[in-house]
Amino acid sequence: MHITNRVVYRTIIISTLVIASLCPMVVFAADKEYVPGLYGTIWSLLPPLLAIILALITKEVYSSLFLGIVVGGLFWSGFSFKGTFEHVLQDGIIGSLSDPYNVGILIFLVVLGIMVCLMNRSGGSAAFGRWAQLHIKTRLGAQLVTILLGVMIFIDDYFNCLTVGSVMRPITDNHNISRAKLAYLIDATAAPICIIAPISSWAAAVTGFVPGEDGFSIFIHAIPYNSYALVTILMMLCIAIMNVDFGPMKKHELNALKGDIFTTEDRSFVSVEETESSDRGQVIDLVFPVAVLIFCCILGMLYTGGFFSGAGFVEAFSGSDASVGLSLGSIFALIITIVFYICRRVMSFTDSMTCVPEGFKAMVPAILILTFAWTLKAMTDSLGAAKYVAGLMSSSAAGLMGFLPAIIFLVGCGLAFATGTSWGTFGILIPIVVSLFAGSDESMLIMSIAACMAGAVCGDHCSPISDTTIMASAGAQCNHINHVNTQLPYAVTAAAVSFIGYLIAGLTGSLVFALPVSLILMVVLMLILRSRRKTA
Repeated sequence: MHITNRVVYRTIIISTLVIASLCPMVVFAADKEYVPGLYGTIWSLLPPLLAIILALITKEVYSSLFLGIVVGGLFWSGFSFKGTFEHVLQDGIIGSLSDPYNVGILIFLVVLGIMVCLMNRSGGSAAFGRWAQLHIKTRLGAQLVTILLGVMIFIDDYFNCLTVGSVMRPITDNHNISRAKLAYLIDATAAPICIIAPISSWAAAVTGFVPGEDGFSIFIHAIPYNSYALVTILMMLCIAIMNVDFGPMKKHELNALKGDIFTTEDRSFVSVEETESSDRGQVIDLVFPVAVLIFCCILGMLYTGGFFSGAGFVEAFSGSDASVGLSLGSIFALIITIVFYICRRVMSFTDSMTCVPEGFKAMVPAILILTFAWTLKAMTDSLGAAKYVAGLMSSSAAGLMGFLPAIIFLVGCGLAFATGTSWGTFGILIPIVVSLFAGSDESMLIMSIAACMAGAVCGDHCSPISDTTIMASAGAQCNHINHVNTQLPYAVTAAAVSFIGYLIAGLTGSLVFALPVSLILMVVLMLILRSRRKTA
Protein backbone atom coordinates (compact mmCIF):
# COMPACT_ATOMS: atom_id res chain seq x y z
CA MET A 1 0.00 0.00 0.00
CA HIS A 2 2.76 2.46 0.97
CA ILE A 3 4.77 1.57 -2.13
CA THR A 4 1.73 2.18 -4.35
CA ASN A 5 1.08 5.54 -2.68
CA ARG A 6 4.67 6.62 -3.21
CA VAL A 7 4.61 5.61 -6.89
CA VAL A 8 1.35 7.47 -7.48
CA TYR A 9 2.58 10.48 -5.57
CA ARG A 10 5.87 10.68 -7.47
CA THR A 11 4.00 10.32 -10.75
CA ILE A 12 1.73 13.25 -9.86
CA ILE A 13 4.67 15.43 -8.87
CA ILE A 14 6.68 14.61 -12.00
CA SER A 15 3.65 15.16 -14.24
CA THR A 16 2.95 18.53 -12.63
CA LEU A 17 6.53 19.70 -13.08
CA VAL A 18 6.62 18.52 -16.70
CA ILE A 19 3.37 20.35 -17.48
CA ALA A 20 4.71 23.47 -15.82
CA SER A 21 7.95 23.33 -17.79
CA LEU A 22 6.12 22.96 -21.11
CA CYS A 23 3.74 25.85 -20.46
CA PRO A 24 4.39 29.12 -22.33
CA MET A 25 5.93 32.10 -20.61
CA VAL A 26 3.44 34.83 -19.76
CA VAL A 27 4.44 38.45 -19.31
CA PHE A 28 2.15 40.44 -17.06
CA ALA A 29 1.59 44.11 -17.77
CA ALA A 30 2.99 46.33 -15.06
CA ASP A 31 0.37 49.02 -15.51
CA LYS A 32 -2.63 46.75 -15.24
CA GLU A 33 -3.64 44.57 -12.32
CA TYR A 34 -3.48 40.95 -13.37
CA VAL A 35 -6.56 38.80 -12.75
CA PRO A 36 -6.13 35.04 -13.36
CA GLY A 37 -8.63 33.30 -15.59
CA LEU A 38 -9.67 30.93 -12.78
CA TYR A 39 -10.23 33.78 -10.30
CA GLY A 40 -13.36 33.42 -8.19
CA THR A 41 -14.22 29.95 -9.49
CA ILE A 42 -14.50 26.56 -7.83
CA TRP A 43 -10.96 25.84 -9.06
CA SER A 44 -9.66 28.26 -6.43
CA LEU A 45 -10.38 25.63 -3.76
CA LEU A 46 -8.56 22.82 -5.55
CA PRO A 47 -4.95 23.59 -4.44
CA PRO A 48 -5.65 23.36 -0.67
CA LEU A 49 -7.95 20.36 -1.15
CA LEU A 50 -5.25 18.61 -3.18
CA ALA A 51 -2.66 19.29 -0.47
CA ILE A 52 -4.98 18.00 2.26
CA ILE A 53 -5.95 14.82 0.40
CA LEU A 54 -2.34 14.00 -0.50
CA ALA A 55 -1.20 14.63 3.08
CA LEU A 56 -3.82 12.24 4.45
CA ILE A 57 -3.02 9.56 1.84
CA THR A 58 0.76 9.75 1.74
CA LYS A 59 1.44 10.87 5.36
CA GLU A 60 3.91 13.40 3.86
CA VAL A 61 2.89 16.88 4.92
CA TYR A 62 5.80 18.94 3.53
CA SER A 63 5.69 17.67 -0.05
CA SER A 64 1.87 17.62 -0.05
CA LEU A 65 1.70 21.28 0.95
CA PHE A 66 4.38 22.19 -1.58
CA LEU A 67 2.51 20.44 -4.39
CA GLY A 68 -0.67 22.32 -3.46
CA ILE A 69 1.33 25.57 -3.56
CA VAL A 70 2.71 24.75 -7.02
CA VAL A 71 -0.75 23.90 -8.38
CA GLY A 72 -2.09 27.19 -6.96
CA GLY A 73 0.76 29.04 -8.67
CA LEU A 74 0.04 27.27 -11.96
CA PHE A 75 -3.66 28.20 -11.79
CA TRP A 76 -2.81 31.82 -11.01
CA SER A 77 -0.25 32.22 -13.80
CA GLY A 78 -2.25 30.44 -16.50
CA PHE A 79 0.26 27.57 -16.45
CA SER A 80 3.26 29.80 -17.08
CA PHE A 81 6.54 28.49 -15.68
CA LYS A 82 7.96 31.96 -15.03
CA GLY A 83 4.72 33.33 -13.61
CA THR A 84 4.30 30.29 -11.35
CA PHE A 85 7.85 30.49 -10.01
CA GLU A 86 7.68 34.23 -9.31
CA HIS A 87 4.22 34.06 -7.72
CA VAL A 88 5.10 31.14 -5.44
CA LEU A 89 8.42 32.66 -4.36
CA GLN A 90 7.66 36.38 -4.14
CA ASP A 91 3.93 36.55 -3.33
CA GLY A 92 3.84 33.21 -1.51
CA ILE A 93 6.90 32.22 0.52
CA ILE A 94 8.62 35.61 0.79
CA GLY A 95 5.31 37.43 1.19
CA SER A 96 4.23 35.11 4.01
CA LEU A 97 7.55 35.30 5.83
CA SER A 98 7.66 39.11 5.54
CA ASP A 99 4.13 39.59 6.86
CA PRO A 100 4.45 41.32 10.27
CA TYR A 101 1.75 39.18 11.89
CA ASN A 102 3.36 35.93 10.72
CA VAL A 103 6.81 37.09 11.84
CA GLY A 104 5.44 37.81 15.31
CA ILE A 105 3.98 34.31 15.53
CA LEU A 106 7.30 32.77 14.44
CA ILE A 107 9.16 34.78 17.09
CA PHE A 108 6.69 33.59 19.71
CA LEU A 109 7.10 30.01 18.51
CA VAL A 110 10.90 30.12 18.67
CA VAL A 111 10.94 31.77 22.11
CA LEU A 112 8.57 29.10 23.41
CA GLY A 113 10.91 26.43 22.07
CA ILE A 114 13.85 28.08 23.88
CA MET A 115 11.88 28.31 27.13
CA VAL A 116 10.92 24.64 26.94
CA CYS A 117 14.58 23.75 26.45
CA LEU A 118 15.50 25.95 29.42
CA MET A 119 12.90 24.27 31.64
CA ASN A 120 14.23 20.87 30.62
CA ARG A 121 17.90 21.80 31.17
CA SER A 122 17.19 23.43 34.53
CA GLY A 123 15.61 20.22 35.80
CA GLY A 124 12.25 21.94 36.28
CA SER A 125 10.41 19.60 33.93
CA ALA A 126 11.91 16.52 35.59
CA ALA A 127 11.05 17.84 39.07
CA PHE A 128 7.51 18.61 37.99
CA GLY A 129 7.25 15.10 36.54
CA ARG A 130 8.32 13.60 39.88
CA TRP A 131 5.79 15.79 41.70
CA ALA A 132 3.07 14.76 39.27
CA GLN A 133 3.82 11.08 39.82
CA LEU A 134 3.01 11.53 43.50
CA HIS A 135 -0.13 13.62 43.02
CA ILE A 136 -1.53 12.54 39.62
CA LYS A 137 -1.74 8.78 39.88
CA THR A 138 -4.10 7.77 37.05
CA ARG A 139 -4.44 8.21 33.30
CA LEU A 140 -7.79 9.88 33.91
CA GLY A 141 -6.20 12.36 36.29
CA ALA A 142 -3.50 13.23 33.74
CA GLN A 143 -6.10 13.85 31.03
CA LEU A 144 -8.34 15.93 33.30
CA VAL A 145 -5.41 18.10 34.43
CA THR A 146 -4.49 18.63 30.76
CA ILE A 147 -8.07 19.70 30.01
CA LEU A 148 -8.18 21.97 33.08
CA LEU A 149 -4.94 23.70 32.14
CA GLY A 150 -6.19 24.15 28.58
CA VAL A 151 -9.40 25.74 29.85
CA MET A 152 -7.46 28.08 32.14
CA ILE A 153 -5.24 29.37 29.31
CA PHE A 154 -7.99 30.91 27.18
CA ILE A 155 -6.19 34.06 26.05
CA ASP A 156 -4.92 32.73 22.71
CA ASP A 157 -4.93 29.37 20.93
CA TYR A 158 -1.24 29.46 19.93
CA PHE A 159 -0.25 30.26 23.49
CA ASN A 160 -2.59 27.55 24.76
CA CYS A 161 -1.19 24.82 22.49
CA LEU A 162 2.48 25.38 23.23
CA THR A 163 2.19 26.10 26.95
CA VAL A 164 -0.12 23.17 27.78
CA GLY A 165 2.00 20.84 25.68
CA SER A 166 5.29 21.77 27.33
CA VAL A 167 3.85 21.45 30.85
CA MET A 168 1.83 18.25 30.39
CA ARG A 169 4.10 16.13 28.16
CA PRO A 170 6.12 14.65 31.05
CA ILE A 171 2.93 13.80 32.94
CA THR A 172 1.07 12.17 30.05
CA ASP A 173 4.23 10.28 29.04
CA ASN A 174 4.54 8.87 32.56
CA HIS A 175 0.95 7.60 32.39
CA ASN A 176 1.39 6.06 28.92
CA ILE A 177 -0.96 8.47 27.16
CA SER A 178 -0.17 8.63 23.46
CA ARG A 179 1.19 11.82 21.95
CA ALA A 180 -1.78 11.74 19.55
CA LYS A 181 -4.22 11.82 22.48
CA LEU A 182 -2.26 14.68 24.10
CA ALA A 183 -2.38 16.61 20.82
CA TYR A 184 -6.15 16.09 20.65
CA LEU A 185 -6.68 17.29 24.23
CA ILE A 186 -4.56 20.35 23.49
CA ASP A 187 -6.34 21.15 20.23
CA ALA A 188 -9.79 20.58 21.74
CA THR A 189 -9.07 23.09 24.52
CA ALA A 190 -7.49 25.70 22.24
CA ALA A 191 -9.85 27.16 19.63
CA PRO A 192 -13.09 25.79 21.22
CA ILE A 193 -12.23 27.52 24.51
CA CYS A 194 -10.98 30.73 22.88
CA ILE A 195 -14.11 31.07 20.73
CA ILE A 196 -16.37 31.13 23.81
CA ALA A 197 -14.05 33.27 25.99
CA PRO A 198 -15.00 36.97 25.91
CA ILE A 199 -11.44 37.99 26.81
CA SER A 200 -9.35 36.39 24.08
CA SER A 201 -7.70 37.18 20.77
CA TRP A 202 -10.51 35.26 19.03
CA ALA A 203 -13.20 37.47 20.56
CA ALA A 204 -11.27 40.47 19.29
CA ALA A 205 -11.11 38.96 15.79
CA VAL A 206 -14.83 38.21 15.62
CA THR A 207 -15.70 41.65 16.99
CA GLY A 208 -13.69 43.27 14.22
CA PHE A 209 -15.58 41.40 11.50
CA VAL A 210 -19.06 42.69 12.46
CA PRO A 211 -19.45 45.95 10.53
CA GLY A 212 -21.95 48.50 11.78
CA GLU A 213 -22.97 46.44 14.82
CA ASP A 214 -21.93 46.05 18.47
CA GLY A 215 -19.57 43.20 17.74
CA PHE A 216 -18.64 42.42 21.35
CA SER A 217 -22.29 42.27 22.44
CA ILE A 218 -23.10 39.93 19.54
CA PHE A 219 -20.15 37.72 20.49
CA ILE A 220 -21.42 37.43 24.09
CA HIS A 221 -24.97 36.58 22.95
CA ALA A 222 -23.65 34.02 20.45
CA ILE A 223 -21.78 31.94 23.07
CA PRO A 224 -24.75 29.65 23.97
CA TYR A 225 -25.35 29.07 20.24
CA ASN A 226 -21.75 27.99 19.60
CA SER A 227 -22.73 24.35 19.46
CA TYR A 228 -19.48 22.87 18.11
CA ALA A 229 -17.31 24.38 20.85
CA LEU A 230 -19.64 23.27 23.66
CA VAL A 231 -20.20 19.80 22.18
CA THR A 232 -16.44 19.32 21.68
CA ILE A 233 -15.70 20.19 25.30
CA LEU A 234 -18.38 17.76 26.50
CA MET A 235 -17.12 15.06 24.12
CA MET A 236 -13.56 15.47 25.35
CA LEU A 237 -14.66 15.03 28.97
CA CYS A 238 -16.74 11.95 28.07
CA ILE A 239 -13.80 10.38 26.22
CA ALA A 240 -11.53 10.88 29.22
CA ILE A 241 -14.00 9.85 31.94
CA MET A 242 -15.60 6.92 30.07
CA ASN A 243 -12.25 5.79 28.61
CA VAL A 244 -13.71 5.71 25.10
CA ASP A 245 -11.50 5.84 22.02
CA PHE A 246 -12.40 5.08 18.42
CA GLY A 247 -10.91 5.38 14.98
CA PRO A 248 -7.10 5.58 14.60
CA MET A 249 -6.84 7.00 18.13
CA LYS A 250 -7.77 3.62 19.56
CA LYS A 251 -4.67 2.04 18.02
CA HIS A 252 -2.44 4.84 19.35
CA GLU A 253 -3.83 4.47 22.86
CA LEU A 254 -3.47 0.67 22.86
CA ASN A 255 0.14 1.03 21.75
CA ALA A 256 0.75 3.66 24.42
CA LEU A 257 -0.44 1.25 27.11
CA LYS A 258 2.28 -1.10 25.87
CA GLY A 259 4.90 1.65 26.16
CA ASP A 260 4.91 3.08 22.61
CA ILE A 261 3.48 6.61 22.87
CA PHE A 262 4.30 7.45 19.22
CA THR A 263 2.97 4.39 17.27
CA THR A 264 4.68 5.48 14.04
CA GLU A 265 8.43 5.58 13.41
CA ASP A 266 8.69 9.37 13.55
CA ARG A 267 10.76 10.43 16.57
CA SER A 268 11.76 13.90 15.37
CA PHE A 269 11.45 15.44 18.85
CA VAL A 270 13.17 12.79 20.95
CA SER A 271 16.70 14.02 20.29
CA VAL A 272 15.71 17.49 21.49
CA GLU A 273 14.08 16.21 24.66
CA GLU A 274 16.88 13.89 25.69
CA THR A 275 19.26 16.53 27.03
CA GLU A 276 21.18 16.60 30.29
CA SER A 277 19.30 18.42 33.04
CA SER A 278 20.43 19.98 36.30
CA ASP A 279 20.03 17.83 39.41
CA ARG A 280 19.23 20.97 41.42
CA GLY A 281 15.96 21.62 39.61
CA GLN A 282 12.73 21.97 41.58
CA VAL A 283 9.05 22.34 40.70
CA ILE A 284 9.37 26.12 40.97
CA ASP A 285 11.79 26.02 38.03
CA LEU A 286 8.88 25.05 35.79
CA VAL A 287 5.98 26.77 37.52
CA PHE A 288 7.67 30.18 37.76
CA PRO A 289 8.60 30.48 34.03
CA VAL A 290 5.11 29.36 32.96
CA ALA A 291 3.45 31.83 35.35
CA VAL A 292 5.73 34.64 34.16
CA LEU A 293 5.01 33.72 30.54
CA ILE A 294 1.25 33.89 31.10
CA PHE A 295 1.53 37.19 32.96
CA CYS A 296 3.84 38.81 30.41
CA CYS A 297 1.78 37.66 27.41
CA ILE A 298 -1.40 39.07 28.96
CA LEU A 299 0.40 42.36 29.60
CA GLY A 300 1.75 42.30 26.04
CA MET A 301 -1.73 41.92 24.56
CA LEU A 302 -3.12 44.64 26.82
CA TYR A 303 -0.25 46.92 25.78
CA THR A 304 -0.95 46.48 22.07
CA GLY A 305 -4.63 47.17 22.75
CA GLY A 306 -3.87 50.52 24.36
CA PHE A 307 -4.61 49.57 27.97
CA PHE A 308 -1.70 51.63 29.28
CA SER A 309 -2.84 54.56 27.15
CA GLY A 310 -6.27 54.79 28.75
CA ALA A 311 -8.29 52.04 27.04
CA GLY A 312 -10.51 49.82 29.19
CA PHE A 313 -9.60 46.22 29.97
CA VAL A 314 -12.17 44.64 27.64
CA GLU A 315 -11.60 47.30 24.99
CA ALA A 316 -7.85 46.66 25.12
CA PHE A 317 -8.31 42.95 24.53
CA SER A 318 -10.76 43.65 21.71
CA GLY A 319 -8.25 45.90 20.00
CA SER A 320 -5.10 43.90 20.79
CA ASP A 321 -2.62 42.55 18.28
CA ALA A 322 -2.05 38.95 19.37
CA SER A 323 1.09 38.54 17.25
CA VAL A 324 2.91 41.56 18.68
CA GLY A 325 1.56 41.02 22.20
CA LEU A 326 2.61 37.37 22.39
CA SER A 327 6.05 37.99 20.91
CA LEU A 328 6.70 40.92 23.28
CA GLY A 329 5.44 39.00 26.28
CA SER A 330 7.41 35.85 25.47
CA ILE A 331 10.68 37.77 24.99
CA PHE A 332 10.33 39.50 28.37
CA ALA A 333 9.39 36.16 29.96
CA LEU A 334 12.51 34.57 28.43
CA ILE A 335 14.78 37.27 29.87
CA ILE A 336 13.18 37.00 33.32
CA THR A 337 13.48 33.19 33.22
CA ILE A 338 17.19 33.28 32.37
CA VAL A 339 17.88 35.76 35.20
CA PHE A 340 15.79 33.61 37.57
CA TYR A 341 17.80 30.46 36.75
CA ILE A 342 21.11 32.30 37.15
CA CYS A 343 20.05 33.68 40.55
CA ARG A 344 18.98 30.20 41.65
CA ARG A 345 22.28 28.80 40.31
CA VAL A 346 20.59 25.95 38.50
CA MET A 347 22.02 27.20 35.17
CA SER A 348 24.82 29.51 34.16
CA PHE A 349 24.44 32.19 31.49
CA THR A 350 26.51 30.08 29.09
CA ASP A 351 24.26 27.04 29.65
CA SER A 352 21.21 29.22 29.05
CA MET A 353 22.60 30.44 25.73
CA THR A 354 23.15 26.88 24.51
CA CYS A 355 19.38 26.46 24.75
CA VAL A 356 18.79 29.12 22.08
CA PRO A 357 19.80 27.02 19.05
CA GLU A 358 18.36 23.86 20.66
CA GLY A 359 14.99 25.52 21.18
CA PHE A 360 15.00 26.86 17.64
CA LYS A 361 15.84 23.40 16.34
CA ALA A 362 12.88 21.92 18.22
CA MET A 363 10.48 24.26 16.43
CA VAL A 364 11.85 23.81 12.89
CA PRO A 365 9.19 21.22 11.87
CA ALA A 366 6.38 23.51 13.04
CA ILE A 367 7.97 26.54 11.35
CA LEU A 368 8.28 24.69 8.03
CA ILE A 369 4.68 23.49 8.10
CA LEU A 370 3.40 26.93 9.10
CA THR A 371 5.38 28.61 6.32
CA PHE A 372 4.01 26.22 3.70
CA ALA A 373 0.48 26.56 5.11
CA TRP A 374 0.66 30.37 4.97
CA THR A 375 2.02 30.20 1.42
CA LEU A 376 -0.80 27.89 0.37
CA LYS A 377 -3.30 30.32 1.86
CA ALA A 378 -1.70 33.12 -0.16
CA MET A 379 -2.18 31.04 -3.32
CA THR A 380 -5.83 30.43 -2.42
CA ASP A 381 -6.42 34.12 -1.71
CA SER A 382 -4.85 35.14 -5.02
CA LEU A 383 -7.29 32.81 -6.84
CA GLY A 384 -10.31 34.52 -5.26
CA ALA A 385 -11.60 31.72 -3.04
CA ALA A 386 -13.27 34.30 -0.79
CA LYS A 387 -15.18 35.81 -3.73
CA TYR A 388 -16.38 32.39 -4.87
CA VAL A 389 -17.65 31.38 -1.42
CA ALA A 390 -19.28 34.79 -0.87
CA GLY A 391 -21.20 34.47 -4.14
CA LEU A 392 -22.21 30.92 -3.28
CA MET A 393 -23.56 31.99 0.10
CA SER A 394 -25.50 34.98 -1.26
CA SER A 395 -27.16 32.95 -3.99
CA SER A 396 -28.23 30.15 -1.63
CA ALA A 397 -29.69 32.38 1.10
CA ALA A 398 -33.06 33.06 -0.52
CA GLY A 399 -35.76 30.55 0.37
CA LEU A 400 -33.60 28.63 2.86
CA MET A 401 -33.92 30.82 5.96
CA GLY A 402 -34.91 27.97 8.26
CA PHE A 403 -31.96 25.90 7.15
CA LEU A 404 -29.51 28.80 6.94
CA PRO A 405 -27.70 28.28 10.30
CA ALA A 406 -26.99 24.65 9.35
CA ILE A 407 -25.91 25.70 5.83
CA ILE A 408 -23.64 28.42 7.21
CA PHE A 409 -22.14 25.88 9.61
CA LEU A 410 -21.35 23.51 6.72
CA VAL A 411 -19.95 26.27 4.52
CA GLY A 412 -17.80 27.48 7.42
CA CYS A 413 -16.52 23.93 7.95
CA GLY A 414 -15.65 23.51 4.29
CA LEU A 415 -14.01 26.90 3.90
CA ALA A 416 -11.90 26.62 7.06
CA PHE A 417 -10.94 23.05 6.13
CA ALA A 418 -9.81 24.10 2.65
CA THR A 419 -8.01 27.29 3.66
CA GLY A 420 -6.79 26.25 7.11
CA THR A 421 -7.86 29.49 8.76
CA SER A 422 -10.70 30.24 11.14
CA TRP A 423 -10.15 33.96 11.16
CA GLY A 424 -10.17 34.09 7.37
CA THR A 425 -13.49 32.25 7.42
CA PHE A 426 -14.86 34.81 9.88
CA GLY A 427 -13.77 37.60 7.57
CA ILE A 428 -15.60 36.06 4.60
CA LEU A 429 -18.84 34.79 6.12
CA ILE A 430 -19.67 37.15 9.01
CA PRO A 431 -20.07 40.28 6.82
CA ILE A 432 -22.40 38.27 4.55
CA VAL A 433 -24.49 37.18 7.53
CA VAL A 434 -24.65 40.76 8.84
CA SER A 435 -25.83 42.04 5.45
CA LEU A 436 -28.60 39.42 5.39
CA PHE A 437 -30.03 39.86 8.90
CA ALA A 438 -28.85 43.20 10.38
CA GLY A 439 -31.83 45.30 11.40
CA SER A 440 -34.39 42.65 10.43
CA ASP A 441 -33.97 39.51 12.54
CA GLU A 442 -31.59 39.85 15.47
CA SER A 443 -32.17 36.29 16.72
CA MET A 444 -31.26 34.81 13.32
CA LEU A 445 -28.27 37.19 13.09
CA ILE A 446 -26.81 35.94 16.38
CA MET A 447 -27.60 32.32 15.57
CA SER A 448 -26.01 32.54 12.11
CA ILE A 449 -22.87 34.29 13.38
CA ALA A 450 -22.54 31.55 16.02
CA ALA A 451 -22.93 28.93 13.27
CA CYS A 452 -20.21 30.68 11.27
CA MET A 453 -17.85 30.68 14.27
CA ALA A 454 -18.62 27.04 15.05
CA GLY A 455 -18.10 25.95 11.45
CA ALA A 456 -14.82 27.84 11.24
CA VAL A 457 -13.49 26.16 14.39
CA CYS A 458 -14.67 22.75 13.18
CA GLY A 459 -13.02 23.09 9.78
CA ASP A 460 -9.91 24.41 11.46
CA HIS A 461 -9.87 21.30 13.69
CA CYS A 462 -10.09 18.95 10.72
CA SER A 463 -7.58 20.66 8.43
CA PRO A 464 -3.94 19.53 8.24
CA ILE A 465 -2.96 23.01 7.03
CA SER A 466 -4.55 24.85 9.98
CA ASP A 467 -2.03 26.82 12.03
CA THR A 468 -3.79 25.85 15.27
CA THR A 469 -3.63 22.16 14.33
CA ILE A 470 0.06 22.58 13.51
CA MET A 471 0.65 24.30 16.86
CA ALA A 472 -1.14 21.48 18.71
CA SER A 473 1.16 18.96 17.03
CA ALA A 474 4.17 21.06 18.00
CA GLY A 475 2.95 21.47 21.58
CA ALA A 476 2.44 17.72 21.99
CA GLN A 477 5.56 17.00 19.91
CA CYS A 478 3.48 14.57 17.89
CA ASN A 479 3.78 13.64 14.23
CA HIS A 480 1.49 16.13 12.51
CA ILE A 481 -0.33 13.66 10.25
CA ASN A 482 -0.85 11.31 13.22
CA HIS A 483 -2.56 14.17 15.05
CA VAL A 484 -4.78 14.97 12.05
CA ASN A 485 -5.75 11.33 11.40
CA THR A 486 -6.61 10.61 15.03
CA GLN A 487 -8.49 13.86 15.63
CA LEU A 488 -10.54 13.78 12.41
CA PRO A 489 -13.12 11.14 13.51
CA TYR A 490 -13.67 13.00 16.79
CA ALA A 491 -14.12 16.36 15.06
CA VAL A 492 -16.49 14.87 12.46
CA THR A 493 -18.59 13.28 15.22
CA ALA A 494 -18.90 16.60 17.06
CA ALA A 495 -19.68 18.32 13.74
CA ALA A 496 -22.52 15.90 12.96
CA VAL A 497 -24.10 16.49 16.38
CA SER A 498 -23.68 20.25 15.97
CA PHE A 499 -25.28 20.16 12.51
CA ILE A 500 -28.39 18.52 13.98
CA GLY A 501 -28.46 21.23 16.65
CA TYR A 502 -28.31 24.00 14.05
CA LEU A 503 -31.09 22.38 12.04
CA ILE A 504 -33.30 22.40 15.13
CA ALA A 505 -32.29 25.97 16.04
CA GLY A 506 -32.95 27.26 12.52
CA LEU A 507 -36.34 25.58 12.14
CA THR A 508 -37.59 26.54 15.62
CA GLY A 509 -35.80 29.89 15.82
CA SER A 510 -34.86 29.10 19.42
CA LEU A 511 -32.04 27.64 21.48
CA VAL A 512 -34.41 26.08 24.02
CA PHE A 513 -34.31 22.65 22.37
CA ALA A 514 -31.25 22.86 20.10
CA LEU A 515 -28.40 22.96 22.63
CA PRO A 516 -29.85 20.42 25.13
CA VAL A 517 -30.59 18.00 22.26
CA SER A 518 -27.01 18.35 20.97
CA LEU A 519 -25.46 17.76 24.39
CA ILE A 520 -27.73 14.80 25.20
CA LEU A 521 -27.08 13.27 21.77
CA MET A 522 -23.31 13.50 22.34
CA VAL A 523 -23.56 11.75 25.72
CA VAL A 524 -25.74 9.01 24.19
CA LEU A 525 -23.20 8.47 21.38
CA MET A 526 -20.38 8.16 23.90
CA LEU A 527 -22.39 5.64 25.95
CA ILE A 528 -23.07 3.58 22.82
CA LEU A 529 -19.38 3.58 21.92
CA ARG A 530 -18.46 2.53 25.45
CA SER A 531 -20.96 -0.32 25.41
CA ARG A 532 -19.58 -1.54 22.08
CA ARG A 533 -16.05 -1.46 23.47
CA LYS A 534 -17.12 -3.62 26.43
CA THR A 535 -18.88 -6.18 24.22
CA ALA A 536 -16.05 -6.32 21.67
